[in-house]
Amino acid sequence: MAEQEIPDKIGKYSIVREIGRGTTSHVYLSYDTFTDRNVAIKVVRHDPDTEPQMRTRYERIFLNEAALAGKLSHPHIISIYDADIGDDFGYIVMEYVAGTTLQRYCWPDRLMPIEDVVETAFKCASALDYAYRHGIVHRDIKPANILLGRQREIKITDFGGAFRRDHDQTQISGVGSPAYMSPEQIREEELDQRTDIYSLGVVMYQLLTGRLPFNADSAEGLIYQILNVDPEPVGSLRADLALPLQELVMKALARAREDRYRNWKEFTDALSQVNRSLTLPPGTILDNEKFNAVRETAFFRAFSERETWEIVRGTRFHRVGVDELIVREGEKCDTFYLIVAGAAEVTRSGEVLDRLGPGDCFGETPYFEDRGARLASVTSATPMTLIEIPAVVVDNASDSCQKQFNRAFVRVLIDRMSRLTRANARLTTQLLEGQSRKS
Repeated sequence: MAEQEIPDKIGKYSIVREIGRGTTSHVYLSYDTFTDRNVAIKVVRHDPDTEPQMRTRYERIFLNEAALAGKLSHPHIISIYDADIGDDFGYIVMEYVAGTTLQRYCWPDRLMPIEDVVETAFKCASALDYAYRHGIVHRDIKPANILLGRQREIKITDFGGAFRRDHDQTQISGVGSPAYMSPEQIREEELDQRTDIYSLGVVMYQLLTGRLPFNADSAEGLIYQILNVDPEPVGSLRADLALPLQELVMKALARAREDRYRNWKEFTDALSQVNRSLTLPPGTILDNEKFNAVRETAFFRAFSERETWEIVRGTRFHRVGVDELIVREGEKCDTFYLIVAGAAEVTRSGEVLDRLGPGDCFGETPYFEDRGARLASVTSATPMTLIEIPAVVVDNASDSCQKQFNRAFVRVLIDRMSRLTRANARLTTQLLEGQSRKS
């Protein structure tokens, strides 16, 4: 296949147009008629003029990425659907994301809002933690390998150079982009999740300041700095960064890996703490805060990480004050609610029926009765944080997510029956005691 040619088809996939190219590959927007969706196809050509050692290395990177087809399923990792290799070229079929890479936001005049950087880092950390739990260290985290979709979705791509901890074969050497490589990666030492934490720290530094922590005129000079020099504190380049955020970035960039965050949980916990130091418009709730809130709510305790992100994308979060009417008895409804924090009173015809707290849900009638009317009113008794879930989100959720909703609602019904039984028992006891006193 000549370099300038754009084929009409590759395998069973119709080619729409070229959307990118690298040293050894072209990427095409393609259409899969079988699944009725757009896909991206990375085509790696076999150039006979390439020296044998480099050709072998490129082939190993291709096969390493192709081997992950169907093995990593996370909302912030590009899905790999299919792969094939022939005599002239090989190709990998991937999820297509319309948008750009984070490279666009690595310049001083194009910086993302601080809260978006924190949110992006949280989503990347979530994805890389998932990959690590599946035995994979990415080894090439950089802005060019992080996609930002038009709906603000984040996707990590290019696992061709990934280190697979459970793999028997010798790992591919020389993988990574020097400016983002950890000192231990440069020294070709054994790697763990802390090398990707370092690389993500470099990405954050660049997104916040518009420059890399190390700059040199040569690869040798850059490597010397990474191994021997402390980067300029991020706070000295940008005075409006909250101290917790400055400390987080610099700890991720620690030269000695034992001085960094020990694992992704420590890192994401620190990012959650950073949220509290950000100055945001009133009522703003970032996706990482939503994710943590959903994970900590009893209703969602059995949901997987992927299912949890599915909920975050489809729901609305609200903060309400005291004595605010949330739902009104008799009104038509198409949403239900979960309480993250605070308390509410349930009333019918002015009579108090129940008091709800964190983890409780209400207004789920539409899920069972096809958009029925509210059976009771619910008013906030304290300041509250609520998750509002449109019934249509559940209707359109993945099969696994719907199953988890069904199980969660069964638990809610069982809990309510138990509470009703206890309430009836208390009422019966009170009536019997009253009759006993009269007699």
